[in-house]
Amino acid sequence: MRIALITAGAAGMYCGSCLRDNALVRALQALGHDATLISTYTPIRTDEEDVSEPHVFYGGVNVYLQEKLSLFRHTPRFVDSLLDWPALLRWAGRFAHRTQYDKLGGMTISILEGRAGHQRKELKRLVEWFKTDLKPEVILLTNVLLSGMVPELKRALGVPILATLQGDDIFLEALKPGDRRQCLDLIRRNCESLDGLIATSRSYADHMSDYLGIDRSKIEVIPPGLHLHGHGGPKLPRADARPVIGFFARIAPEKGLHHLVDAFVELRKTTKAPLLRVSGWLGEQNRAYLNEQRAKLAAAGLAQDFEHVESPDHVSKANFLRSLDVLSVPTVYREPKGLFVLESWANSVPVVLPNHGCFTELVE
Repeated sequence: MRIALITAGAAGMYCGSCLRDNALVRALQALGHDATLISTYTPIRTDEEDVSEPHVFYGGVNVYLQEKLSLFRHTPRFVDSLLDWPALLRWAGRFAHRTQYDKLGGMTISILEGRAGHQRKELKRLVEWFKTDLKPEVILLTNVLLSGMVPELKRALGVPILATLQGDDIFLEALKPGDRRQCLDLIRRNCESLDGLIATSRSYADHMSDYLGIDRSKIEVIPPGLHLHGHGGPKLPRADARPVIGFFARIAPEKGLHHLVDAFVELRKTTKAPLLRVSGWLGEQNRAYLNEQRAKLAAAGLAQDFEHVESPDHVSKANFLRSLDVLSVPTVYREPKGLFVLESWANSVPVVLPNHGCFTELVE
């Protein structure tokens, strides 16, 4: 079967949805399907083999310029191609993290408007490529924030189209209330053209059914998987025999590192063990947040018992996980996927997590 999965690049950072989408397409290819991973906005970043197409649709620079300046809604294709150059998109992605989500409401609305939005030229290009080159038999979107393309794809191709629910609400909740309402209305309208939705956990399916006002029976639950290559090696020797609590996820307030630091400070009031090791993607906009956690630990006299490890590659990630005795990522939102839980278990490391989102289902 010819399957097209449309994912969304995360401006150069490691992103759970990108990792999940890339792993899914690799697995489908291994099963004999003609599966293609198509990036939008920016090239994806993954610590495993990247199987995505080399060119990017809805390139982030073009999308932004078409939203802000009407001239770029009519530029010829060769100009757009220059602005979609992957190296340029990676460079521009270095500055994208400085943009606050609540500033992206207008552009998100426009993209969700599809053929009526300012990015209609990007949609036309994607539709033409599907019709003349890829000719997919089924299309899967990485999230419903891309659903503005669904009505036109359905009209032009007439193939089944599905979308995954895997963190859409986190982005939407960061928008201004008025923008969020418009986005939700557009998503509900666009979802009427979908043939189905996929959630990565039962709890997230239940939550998003209520959040989007979509019939729960239309949402199938397919948990994410993990390639085990590189995982599961022996524990690494270490000089300090004290147990180690670890955090491995994007270092950002929503991932709850501050809760873990607070718990660690309380724990160390009654024992000289354990140590705390932290790693994961860290954007420049969150370095101040990490420094706040360092300051709390220093004030408690624990600076020497804390280590921050810069975001590692695949081999270093597995080594980091194997250096831990327990992993804890106390997210402040309903975690939809929990890939870091699977990665931790793949390296024989237990977890301590909040009783919400997919965590409950995974642990049970």
